Amino acid sequence: MTGLLVHVEGQTEEDFVNEVLKPHLFAHGYEWVSARIVGNARQRDRRGGIRGWDSVKKDIIRHLKENRHSIATTMVDYYALPQSNERAWPGRAEASLLPFPQKAVTIQSALHQDISAEMGPDFDVRRFVPYVVMHEFEGLLFSDCQAFANGVGKSQLAASFQAIRNQFTTPEEINDSPETAPSKRIEGLIPGYQKPLYGNLAALEIGLDKIKNACPHFQDWLTRLENLVAI
Repeated sequence: MTGLLVHVEGQTEEDFVNEVLKPHLFAHGYEWVSARIVGNARQRDRRGGIRGWDSVKKDIIRHLKENRHSIATTMVDYYALPQSNERAWPGRAEASLLPFPQKAVTIQSALHQDISAEMGPDFDVRRFVPYVVMHEFEGLLFSDCQAFANGVGKSQLAASFQAIRNQFTTPEEINDSPETAPSKRIEGLIPGYQKPLYGNLAALEIGLDKIKNACPHFQDWLTRLENLVAI
């Protein structure tokens, strides 16, 4: 049977994998599902943000080599990915110049190509399924604004969340400037917003099915994982 290691950006995504994603994938036949914060994220340097790609790549390569019957994936925010100097992630700088539908897939393709090349010609390329969250994890919470508000114990904010959601075709398109990224919009409505706590309370209230239905890029990733269980 197949196992899955999800290389995540931080505690919020780690909790999401363990509390929301894992039960769903167990039901689809995975033997184990585990989250690992990439690049020793709990000891990041003062610059903050996710670690550079070279550091993260080492984690992924190590995992793929340690367990040849498992799948590796990523769950990292597009908004936070380094795009310059030695910390740059493949495809991130190019993606910033592209229309929304091409951004994540450009990065994911570049990551897949880099890992596959490092693993060599005998590598089963299906075993690495990179996923970049658009534009960040909080965007997924706008999949159901009433459930989002209920989940964080602030039902009175449902209309405000919905007003943000209505400006975009999908929650994944809520944009990524320092002022208007999903988390920044939420912080404007909830002073002291605690991402790990509130994010997963909301995700549990919303449920995976609603996130899938509202977020096509997320749905594509999850569907790929579901279909890979038999490799």
